[in-house]
Amino acid sequence: MGENKPRRITIAVDMDGVLADTESHFIQYYEAETGEKINRKDLLGVPESFAFPDKTAVRRYVHTPGFFRSLPLIAGGRDAVKTLMEDFDVYIASAAMEFPLSLYEKKQWLEEHFPFISWKNIVFCGDKSIIKTDYLIDDHLKNLDHFSGTPLLFTASHNANVHQHHRLNNWGEILEYFQRLKPKV
Repeated sequence: MGENKPRRITIAVDMDGVLADTESHFIQYYEAETGEKINRKDLLGVPESFAFPDKTAVRRYVHTPGFFRSLPLIAGGRDAVKTLMEDFDVYIASAAMEFPLSLYEKKQWLEEHFPFISWKNIVFCGDKSIIKTDYLIDDHLKNLDHFSGTPLLFTASHNANVHQHHRLNNWGEILEYFQRLKPKV
């Protein structure tokens, strides 16, 4: 007879703004397009769609071929996900359906930067309320507010003034948070 293993805790991790640094990418695209320098501090508490003087810029960039494929990594994310996978079931959850061009680019990006994550652990969806993991790490309230598990807010400029979810500022804090939840051996 097989052993009854305890169920592992499940964690869904958002891509954009949590693993992939969309904020710096938006700034880079904007500065390249306009020649105008953007101070990151000026973005604090401002929704992404209103962050730049040209209010159409963000929408334009997310519909630009190559935008999602060339996103830089957020510091510490890759190693932290590897570490979490030792004790937890980790899934990447991205609301990619809003930007259809992003589907293939996000898949390519994950294959390059997170080759250790199985395709079975990648969820591209339209509405993250369908995600039924124990935890969701995300930078957007629209995903966290209707999540049925424990929502964890990953700090980004656009959510600087938000106080309704447990906030984790970086991947080091995420590892500390889950350290206390690791199964006892």
